[in-house]
Parts: sequence; C-alpha cells; structure tokens
Amino acid sequence: MANNNNRNNIVIVFDFDKTIIDVDSDNWVVDELGFTDLFNQLLPTMPWNSLMNRMMKELHDHGKTIEEIKQVLRRIPIHTRVIPAIKSAHALGCELRIVSDANTLFIETIIEHLGIREYFSEINTNPGLVDEQGRLLVSPYHDFTKSSHGCSRCPPNMCKGLIIERIQASLTKEGKKMKMIYLGDGAGDYCPSLGLKAEDYMMPRKNFPVWDLISQNPMLVKATVRDWTDGEDMERILMEIINKIISLEEEDEKDKMLSSDNYKISVGIVHEPMVPLALQVPLNLVK
Repeated sequence: MANNNNRNNIVIVFDFDKTIIDVDSDNWVVDELGFTDLFNQLLPTMPWNSLMNRMMKELHDHGKTIEEIKQVLRRIPIHTRVIPAIKSAHALGCELRIVSDANTLFIETIIEHLGIREYFSEINTNPGLVDEQGRLLVSPYHDFTKSSHGCSRCPPNMCKGLIIERIQASLTKEGKKMKMIYLGDGAGDYCPSLGLKAEDYMMPRKNFPVWDLISQNPMLVKATVRDWTDGEDMERILMEIINKIISLEEEDEKDKMLSSDNYKISVGIVHEPMVPLALQVPLNLVK
C-alpha cells in the first residue's frame, strides 16, 4: 500500500462490480469470451459463486487461457472520474478497502492494470487461484459446504455485513474512532448498510438493487444515505463527505484546545489575596 502519513479517521469501503468498475466482471468475462448462453442455462441450477467456478472450468476445457481472461479484464469499462476519486480520497488520508463478491484474480488484474492497487489496504473477496493445469479455481469466501454464515439476506458464500462487523471490531480493538463510508450497488450491499453507525455514510448507486432495498424502509439504515448515479457523481459526493468529516474533526480539535487552554487559565497559580501593608509610624510620634 502507498505510504500515507497524513491519516484521518475515515475508512472507505468500496464494492467492486458496478461501483469501481462500470459492469459486472464475471458477466464481462463470460460474455466477451462467448459463453453467455451456457452461463444463462446453468444460472438457475447453482449459487453464483459455484457457477463462476464451473464457468472457469468450461473456459479452460475450451482452450481459453488465463492470459486471455486477463486481456479481457484489462479492457473492462470504468468511468473516467473513479480513479481520480480513489486517488484523492487516499491523498486526503482515508484508508480504502474493497469488499466484493468477485474474486481475487479478477480484481487484482483490473486494479493493477489501472494503477490503483497500492491505494487499498485490504481486499475481501472470493479466492481465485490458478491450478497446475492453468485453470482458474474460484472458491467461496465463506465455505458454505462446511457451515452457514447464518445470514438469510446474503448469498451462501459471502455475507458482507459480517465482513463490515469484523472491520469495525478490529478498528475498535486498535482504539480507533473511525467513520466509515460504504459504496455499493447490489443486493449484497444491503446487509452491510444495516450495520453502519449513525456517524457513518452509506452511498448506494441510485436505481440499483441496494438503493431500491434502502428506499423501501430508509429508517432501517442509521447512517447518512447519499446516493450517486455515475463516476462523476460518486467523486463529487465522496469528496463532499470526506471534506465535511475532516472539517468537523478540525473544529472538534480546536474546541478541545480552547477548552484545555481555558482550564489551564482557571486553575493557574493562585495568588495570596492582597493584604494592605502596615503603616510605618515614626517612633517620636508614639505616645
């Protein structure tokens, strides 16, 4: 991660598909390599994460290489203002993390190509590892074959709400009072929005599934909700929120310093009360 000594108290958590990039990376690879029909045929039969692992087997069986997959990923569409937004947020001292239902190979290939890998301190996603035969194996983030993560709102392989809980707990353990900004678009981003605190911010993409879910009952989300439509909108609103948090923190620091100075004045050195000096009387006037 890039060195950033000018740390503030803000953690920004980005979803990846249709948030950082403008499409779904899984669909993009399948469509670009010509396997859409098979994907749609298999979609009703298994969880998405299992389906992507199956599709990677199909690609390999049909002679598609990892390098071909990476070439497709490197030309994925992204709004021109998203990268500047990420760089600006990092430069202002924010810690950036990714929480995504994609996979490590897809995400790392894309962000390395875009030159933004160093800005993220953590990537939470499904493992995507290449085996000895050169096939991509996509595993679940949470191994649901062994146990359930216990959240009925989320897909079996990943509950983003639990990931946010873990991040919050680790920050509390470190003694950091952090504010969180969460950006996402999908139904899987609804669960973490319910776990945000009143001082946090939720940025759902307007007219996307998570926005629809929040709109059904906005009172369930304690955080301040600011929706966005595209990369330009995202950059503008994200910068507004970051600058607002930073300016409020600076005001709080000033108030603390002022109250501290006043306290020092009020409990300063206590002088003895002024006592009038005894008047010296010449001896010859004493009777």
